[in-house]
Amino acid sequence: MNSGAMYRAVAWLAHARKVNPNDSAAVVRLLNSASFKTGLTGKESAILIEGENPDRHLKEEVVNRTVSMISAIPEVRSFLLQHLRGFAQSDNIVMEGRDIGSTVFLETPFKFYIDAAPEIRARRRAAQGLKDNLIHRDRADSSRRSSPLIIADDAQVIDSSSLSISGVVEEIMRRLTLKGLPTATPPVR
Repeated sequence: MNSGAMYRAVAWLAHARKVNPNDSAAVVRLLNSASFKTGLTGKESAILIEGENPDRHLKEEVVNRTVSMISAIPEVRSFLLQHLRGFAQSDNIVMEGRDIGSTVFLETPFKFYIDAAPEIRARRRAAQGLKDNLIHRDRADSSRRSSPLIIADDAQVIDSSSLSISGVVEEIMRRLTLKGLPTATPPVR
């Protein structure tokens, strides 16, 4: 589950409805009036807004530019927090996001903060089709009043600069095993 996709979906909705992302009251009114549904389809997270799946829009330039503004609105964070926590009610999940361990699931015993050198992160995001200014985004997300980007005190930090996705998964599984959690290595997609 990628929590960032939910914030990106709200950024897309604001753009699609011509709502200024700097007008937090208008964004909140839009969000409260929209039909917003989240859930699992198979083992993947799914979002529907007004019956539409916004996935194909989530990497658009306007979304990249505005998602930090949208995610800084406390009411948006509160609204999405309920949906994020709802995923844990339906299944065992792995969730990624900028405040999962520090805000969304404070009590989870298994927290990992995965980081990489800035140039590696920029290259990886570009390969995903995302063209955002990571330095600006990190600064904005770290300084927002509501749920800032921080490393949770009880999170284990993994520097993924020299690791592949499967290498990160292997490192997480190794650390979970050390914590006494029986694990089976999942397939990496």
